[in-house]
Amino acid sequence: MERKVIVVTGASSGFGNLAARALARAGDIVYAGMRATQGRNAPRVAELAEFSAAQGVDVRGIEMDVQDQASVEAAVARIAEEQGRLDVVVHNAGHMVLGPAEAFTPEQPAELYDINVLSTQRVNRAALPLMRRAGSGLLVWVASSSTRGGHPPFLAPYFAAKAAMDALAESYAAEVIRYGIDTVIVVPGAYPSGTNHFAHAGLPADAERAAEYDGAYGELREQLAERLAGLFPAGREVDEVAEAIVDVVGRPAGQRPFRVHIDPSRDGSDVVSTVSDRIRSEFYHRIGIADLLPERASR
Repeated sequence: MERKVIVVTGASSGFGNLAARALARAGDIVYAGMRATQGRNAPRVAELAEFSAAQGVDVRGIEMDVQDQASVEAAVARIAEEQGRLDVVVHNAGHMVLGPAEAFTPEQPAELYDINVLSTQRVNRAALPLMRRAGSGLLVWVASSSTRGGHPPFLAPYFAAKAAMDALAESYAAEVIRYGIDTVIVVPGAYPSGTNHFAHAGLPADAERAAEYDGAYGELREQLAERLAGLFPAGREVDEVAEAIVDVVGRPAGQRPFRVHIDPSRDGSDVVSTVSDRIRSEFYHRIGIADLLPERASR
């Protein structure tokens, strides 16, 4: 089987870094997109080079600031020049914030939306022309169970951005399928360790407004991460998200599941998605565009 050429966004750490390594171990050629490869992420690039040499695989860091269209286009152009094609895009770049929704300035959700949603638009505009010309490809969107599951409070801007990304992925799926391009939405649950999501989460810029919530919600806010961790079963590790990505990438074109849930805490997102995908499928049949649906639904 021919090795696939893959780019993973936001691959300096977390799901992205794990996925880049796992895909390389599976035999693919992987470009781990990240910003500041000559600066603060230079050690991450070096680590990937060491990993490649030690494992005899091909994963390399590439400068790709998903908030900069020119940077994205330069990265995709370099991949095309070096490999002659781009087979898979893994939309993983994202950022989380924690705090009362009211305490975030309007500019903060806009920034979060830029990272979590507009980044995928920049990458698609650079990558899809290559895939459409080739008549094949795969878009993997790393979503979140929070968009449809029993999401808790104080993560509203992040949840809103992830929900927008999920909706965008659904529409893109129908718009690229006739070009032979598959879509898979990978839906991880809340992993309490193994990523930097919670550790690097942003806080409200209006600290004074946030403090006004301490009287009624202070204890809950302090305990939120602990409560989420309490739902997490023993023996489950964040690596399983990377392995799920490897699994869908390795499947034959046209036979991949549309949505894959990896949610050890079982917040109910899979149930809601199954209903939602069924309703969308029925509607597509009613208006005569069933050929735009993937062959396989959620699992």
